[in-house]
Amino acid sequence: MTLPEQRTGQMAPAMSVRGLVKHFDTKLAVSGVDLDVPAGSFYGLLGPNGAGKTTTLSMAVGLLRPDAGQAFLLGYDVWQAPVQAKSLVGVLPEGSRMFDRLSGPELLAYQGLLRGMPAATVDQRSRDLLDVLELGVDNRTLVVDYSAGMKKKIGLACALLHAPRLLVLDEPFEAVDPVSAALIRDILQRYVAGGGTVVFSSHVLEVVERLCSHVAIMSDGVLRMHGALDDVRAGRPLQDVFVQVVGGRVATGSELAWL
Repeated sequence: MTLPEQRTGQMAPAMSVRGLVKHFDTKLAVSGVDLDVPAGSFYGLLGPNGAGKTTTLSMAVGLLRPDAGQAFLLGYDVWQAPVQAKSLVGVLPEGSRMFDRLSGPELLAYQGLLRGMPAATVDQRSRDLLDVLELGVDNRTLVVDYSAGMKKKIGLACALLHAPRLLVLDEPFEAVDPVSAALIRDILQRYVAGGGTVVFSSHVLEVVERLCSHVAIMSDGVLRMHGALDDVRAGRPLQDVFVQVVGGRVATGSELAWL
């Protein structure tokens, strides 16, 4: 199943979700989210902890089945045409879940094997990725023993290995040191400049303002605001918009006076 836009000859959004809903027991985690991510954009999904960002992205890429709604990746329905959809996307999920009893090179080789890639292609791309991400081409350390930042980088390498047209990254800069974060930003910016699309979740507003062309703000499972970055900011700092939209509290002078 494909989006109507694709059938009429127009370019389909890189990601499109319609009416996504997810409950966990009695808690409504995501409430009817609709969102289109333009192809070629650098899209930041913002929200406080518990806003529903991870749940939304997990449903969008086929890692978590929604209670209601649809998700499309580059025109393909994630649940009706999962092979076609998932062949075009690279995913860095929450917690970088992976086979961590392998070394970095072994993990990439296994990832390529699962995707049916030629062995020579996997070997060359793995070496390139391990070198650029400074993980060591011949590093035999098991992924389980990697630092948090190294796990983020090997997870990104797995997401990039098959040269996807869309990257969906959940908190890619969390627990990453400044040097590694700068390297990851450079790689992602070059990827978008080359025609790819990046969607990533974050609650670090400075990173989003620096990188993104588009943003969406979530809270309490609801998409509160979305659009081009300049339109969302409307001449204001993104932090001010974010606090206003999610209803953040501002401390008064009388609070914590004992400090």
